[in-house]
Amino acid sequence: MRLALCVVLTPILLVTGFAAVARATDIEPVRTVEPQPFAAAAERLRDALEYVGSPLSKSQQEALAAAIANPDGRASVVEIQAIFDPMALAVVTINAESRVSAVEGPAKKELDQNGWRSFLVKVVNEAGITPKLEVTSPNSATPYLQGKGRREKPLTDSKLTSAADVPHRFLDIDQFDKQPLKPNLSGLGVEYRILQLYARDVGRREASFAFSVGQGTQDLGFRGEVPILFHIAPSVEVVLDVRDHDGQPTTAAFTIRDRLQRVYPNPSRRIAPDFFFHHQVYRASGETVPLIPGEYTIEVTRGPEYMPLRRTITVPVGVKSHRESMRLVRWIHPRERGWFSGDHHVHAAGCAHYDSPTEGVGPGDMMRHILGEDLNVGCVLSWGPCWYTQKQYFEGKTSALSKPNYLMRYDVEVSGFPSSHAGHLCLLRLTEDDYPGTTLLEDWPSWTLPVLEFGQKQGGVVGYSHSGWGLGLPDVMPDGRRSPAPIPYGGRFRPTPGKAASQLPDDAMPPFDGIGANEYIVTGPLGACDFISAVDTPSIWELNIWYHTLNCGVTTRISGETDFPCIYGERVGLGRSYVKLSKDEPLDFDQWAQGIKLGRSYVGDGMSHLIDYRVSHAGTTVGVGEPTADGVSTLALPAEGRVTVELDAAALLEQTETETTRRIRNSRLDAKPYWNIERCRIGESRRVPVEVIVNGEPVARKDIEADGTMETLRFEVDVARSSWIAVRILPSVHTNPVWVTVEGNPVRARKASAEWCRKAVDVCWKSKERNIREAERPAARAAYDRAAAYYEKVLAESAP
Repeated sequence: MRLALCVVLTPILLVTGFAAVARATDIEPVRTVEPQPFAAAAERLRDALEYVGSPLSKSQQEALAAAIANPDGRASVVEIQAIFDPMALAVVTINAESRVSAVEGPAKKELDQNGWRSFLVKVVNEAGITPKLEVTSPNSATPYLQGKGRREKPLTDSKLTSAADVPHRFLDIDQFDKQPLKPNLSGLGVEYRILQLYARDVGRREASFAFSVGQGTQDLGFRGEVPILFHIAPSVEVVLDVRDHDGQPTTAAFTIRDRLQRVYPNPSRRIAPDFFFHHQVYRASGETVPLIPGEYTIEVTRGPEYMPLRRTITVPVGVKSHRESMRLVRWIHPRERGWFSGDHHVHAAGCAHYDSPTEGVGPGDMMRHILGEDLNVGCVLSWGPCWYTQKQYFEGKTSALSKPNYLMRYDVEVSGFPSSHAGHLCLLRLTEDDYPGTTLLEDWPSWTLPVLEFGQKQGGVVGYSHSGWGLGLPDVMPDGRRSPAPIPYGGRFRPTPGKAASQLPDDAMPPFDGIGANEYIVTGPLGACDFISAVDTPSIWELNIWYHTLNCGVTTRISGETDFPCIYGERVGLGRSYVKLSKDEPLDFDQWAQGIKLGRSYVGDGMSHLIDYRVSHAGTTVGVGEPTADGVSTLALPAEGRVTVELDAAALLEQTETETTRRIRNSRLDAKPYWNIERCRIGESRRVPVEVIVNGEPVARKDIEADGTMETLRFEVDVARSSWIAVRILPSVHTNPVWVTVEGNPVRARKASAEWCRKAVDVCWKSKERNIREAERPAARAAYDRAAAYYEKVLAESAP
């Protein structure tokens, strides 16, 4: 189908050069302007026109250079104006009393449907003042788009969803006043401003423009306004025929640029379902993007499991529509082996979103993004800043907009709630989204345990968001002493594969002063936390607390998330969980969420995969997250012995490093992207390390070629006492653990971890106590004491 949208479709779509229908002599030149600053301003204007994609022609540039070099200053200023005047849409005069009047200029009045053109406005400044020149039009839709794509009308009002629904408003206007130009007038006797116009309609349209330099500056008799009749040439509807790897029609992300690298549609003028903070737009096969004739480069992507498709297209002149066909190629397909991807932390409002005043976009918009990123499960979470608007979409079940193998469900992030100081929470698979006895979010509990229990009691799967915040580790100075500041760090965790990983678990104590998995140190051993989230905060911070608690016998899992568009706004699914399900049965959200709870999953950036991880001994094999006679993911050994670790591993790196990938690899671990396969590259090679982890320590490693090829790996690992075992390519992908018990004993892997956890309870209480309501504080104190008692027992049972 054709996607019925009226969006601004270029980020300053400009023609090359300006056509004129009048000679420069049609505008009387100003002869009294000072030559040197005027010449300097002319050079900056020339550079600005080049920047916005409307450069002067070769002959115009030569004429400008000659005019600037003319030793006769008075002649020089006249010659410069003769070059720029034919490009003027209007001539604005500010008289000595700061009154503004305007007349139509000689530039050819042609626009492009769904495109931008640039014109000049000549300003004759007799007053020598330096305010900003304001340009408005009653025919402009800009006020209704509220800048950056925000909509003034309610999201639920389907009659007003774009500029097309505003009568007589066919135009959008903008001024380019960034470097090398300046926002305000210079005060020179004459100068030029760049005015950019976008047109929605086709045919002849008249627009009025009003110019002013502040309140009360328009001249009498509306002489500061000028009506201009435009001819708007039609754009071409480019039909996108996009096919999946199997030839079936699909939805993908399209990043479209012209030869000057301008992005289409124009991000700053988009409305949903296209997001103004993205370069890409999402289109299903058969949908369209309107473009004016010309040459473009298109990058087509569909999540990390696909190879990016890059091609150049030419939109022809004189046609109404043009078809472009493309076939996508996968480098890996985990779903064929029963591993279904999901991002459990996505928002439809707030942060970078359309957030004022309607608080976001609708389910249909989010479903398009989930499909376009090949995300099998997308959990759209309502949260504090948009709670009362977005919660209307909560149904307690998967959305009716879901499709086979692509499910969307609305649930809750407890963020902007009274308990947020102790850690934001993801509450998945809820049947009721209001805490008992509350009508306002301010009525919710002020610490996290009651909220987690509320979710679990109704069968929900619950855990902490963006776990690393508040759990930052101190840096290490060159002499080896620790810096007292928790962030930034660099010396301890340099981004060198194998070395950074060896520092885990770290016994340094974080401040527990953030909104990540802080109170998990309490709720984990009490059985109230099913998972902590990974991938959207620094990997070392997330994994450190998890490793310590695993060493103490806590069985909380990890799950991958993006926190779109707050921590990551580029696209949904930058952080993912891959959950093992039956590939022969329809994808079911309840089963997928249960896979998160049981840890039948691995997490990462989607650019590396650890599939079918399993541990064997004496003919018994236990896969990650599988139920066993001794629990879940538990392999029982009668005595210490050797186990076999097996899995299939694959990763994909660019064949050679680029400036961008080198920057990622060499950046600090507290810099984005936190999890990324480029951080795992070994030297200048295309290899990455796969490590087997026992109780947080790497015990075996094999380097694989990151060329997309799947490789079966096998390791022999000695187990001397009850332990947890996992596999990772850090920081790109990490499995959940398999537990190996010896003689029926619980995991008591490391005395230092028990000491760390016990001390962490006190640190966390000191950080959170003052923000827990006085009436709730006794119950909170009791829970903290139960957690402390748990770790004291573990400490007593742990070997050094």
